[in-house]
Amino acid sequence: MSSGRQTISIDPITRIEGHLKVEVVADGGEVKEARCSAQLFRGFELMLRGRDPRDAALLSQRVCGVCPVAHAMASALCLDACFGIDGQIPANGRVLRNLILGANFLQSHILHFYHLAALDYVDVAAAADYAGADEKLVGLRDFIKRGELAPFMPRYEGDYRLSKAGNQEAASHYVQALEARRVAHEMVSVFGGKMPHQVGIVVGGCTETPTADKVAAFLSKLGAVRRFVEDIYVPDVLAVAEAYGDYFEIGGGVKRWLSYGGLELETGERDLLNRERLFAAGRVGADLKLEPVEASKIAEYVKHSWFEDSTSGRHPSEGETVPAPEKETGYSWIKAPRYDGEPYEVGPLARALVSYASGDEEARGEVDGVLSRFGAGPEALFSVLGRHAARALEARRVVNAMAGWALELMPGEPVCEWREPPEAGSGMGLTEAPRGALGHWAEVENHRLTRYQLVVPTTWNASPHDDEGKPGPIEQALIGTRIWDAENPFEVVRIVRSFDPCLACSVHMLTPRGRELTTCRAL
Repeated sequence: MSSGRQTISIDPITRIEGHLKVEVVADGGEVKEARCSAQLFRGFELMLRGRDPRDAALLSQRVCGVCPVAHAMASALCLDACFGIDGQIPANGRVLRNLILGANFLQSHILHFYHLAALDYVDVAAAADYAGADEKLVGLRDFIKRGELAPFMPRYEGDYRLSKAGNQEAASHYVQALEARRVAHEMVSVFGGKMPHQVGIVVGGCTETPTADKVAAFLSKLGAVRRFVEDIYVPDVLAVAEAYGDYFEIGGGVKRWLSYGGLELETGERDLLNRERLFAAGRVGADLKLEPVEASKIAEYVKHSWFEDSTSGRHPSEGETVPAPEKETGYSWIKAPRYDGEPYEVGPLARALVSYASGDEEARGEVDGVLSRFGAGPEALFSVLGRHAARALEARRVVNAMAGWALELMPGEPVCEWREPPEAGSGMGLTEAPRGALGHWAEVENHRLTRYQLVVPTTWNASPHDDEGKPGPIEQALIGTRIWDAENPFEVVRIVRSFDPCLACSVHMLTPRGRELTTCRAL
C-alpha cells in the first residue's frame, strides 16, 4: 500500500462517455480529498436560443449519443407544458414514448456493464488465452486474436477474482452484449425511426402510427433482449458480486438519493412529480424514509465551475450559461446542482431505493431477493456493487414492463396532439434517463425559445464542490477509499464507473498505427 501524501490524477477516465478528469489526494493510502473535473464546454443551452420550440426535442438529443432518447423525452414533457397540452397526450403517444425510452434504457444498461465497467472485474487477457472448442466462446475467439487485445488493453490491472471458467464466460458475453445492444437499438428504430437521435418523440406525443406488424416486430426483438437480460446480464452481475463482496462496502458517497420518476403509466393533468410512473418520484436517505421532491428547491452553484459567479444559486428556470474559462476558483465545466442545499446521487440506485421506500411491491421483491442471496440488508446497496445490482435489476423490470405496454397500443388511434408554437409559455420536463434524474426548463416568447436549461444526471453525480465547499456525490464516494498502488489505482476507476458518468467527448484523429495526427475539441 502507498504511504505518505500523494496526488493521483487520472486524465482522462476511460470507458465512460466523454472526457472526465479525476484527481485524488491520498495520505497513507487513503483518499482524503477528491475532485471531478469535466474538461469540455459545449453550451447546448446557448445553441437553442432563438429556435422554434419544436426543434428542442430533436436538437437536445445531440447532448449524448448513448442516451439521446431521454433528452427527447424531457424536452417533449417540457414543451408539452409550454404548448399548453400537458396531460392531453393521446394514450398511444404516451405508450410509444415509453417503448422508445425503455428500449434506450436497455441498451444503455447493457453497454455500461459489459463494455464499460465489467472489464474492471474480468480478466480478459486470461480469457483470450483459451484455445478450446467450447461453442459459447466462439464469439470471443473471433473477436479477440491472440496477442491483439484492443480495445480491452491497456488498462489498470485489478485484483481479478473470477475463476478461469468465469472469466472466459464473462468475456464471451461481452460479444453477445454487442448483439443485444444492436437489437435494442432496432427496437428504438421501430417506433422512433432511427437510432441514435430518434425522430419519434415530439411535442404532443409521437410521430409513428402503430400497426399490428410493427407491434409484432417490436415484441420479437424485445424477446431477444429479454432473454439476454434474464439469462446472462443479471446472473453475470450476481457472479461478480459474489466474487467481489467487499465492494458492497466501498464507494457509498453522499447517502442521499433523488428520483424524478419516469415512464408514464397514466395520461392526465397531475403534476409530473405526482403522476403514476414505473419509477417513483421521491428522495431518501440512509434511513430509507421517503420524502417528496419539490422542484422549486433545486438550484445550481458555480463557485468551482467555469461559469460566472453571478449565475450561482439560481433555480434552473432562471439559470444562465455564461462561461468563465479563466476563473481561478473553477476546476470543472459542470455546475453543482443541489436540492435544498445538499448534494444528491441520482441513477438506477436512487430509483431502486426510492421505489423500495415507496412500498412498491415489485421493486421490494427484486431488491430483497438479491439481498437475501448475500445475507445483507438494504444498506449493502449503498456501494459500488449496489449500483451495478440496481442497474441490472432495473433492466429486468423495464424489459418485463415493456411487453405489456406494447400490447396496449391501439392501431388506428391518434398518436399526437398537434399544436402550433405558442406566443409565450414556459415549461419544465422532469423524467429519468438511464443514468438518473433529468430536467429540461424552457421559456418561449414570440413563438421562439428565449431560455433553455438542462440539468443532466452526471451534473448531479460528477458535480464539483458547491459554494459552501460540499463535494459532489462521486467526489464523496472516493473519499475514504484505500488505494493499494498509486501507479495502478483501480479502486478509483471502479468507483467512478459505478456511477456510469456521461460527459461530452473530445475527438482524436489517429493513424491506423495509433500515431496522433491532431486533436479536435468543441469550443
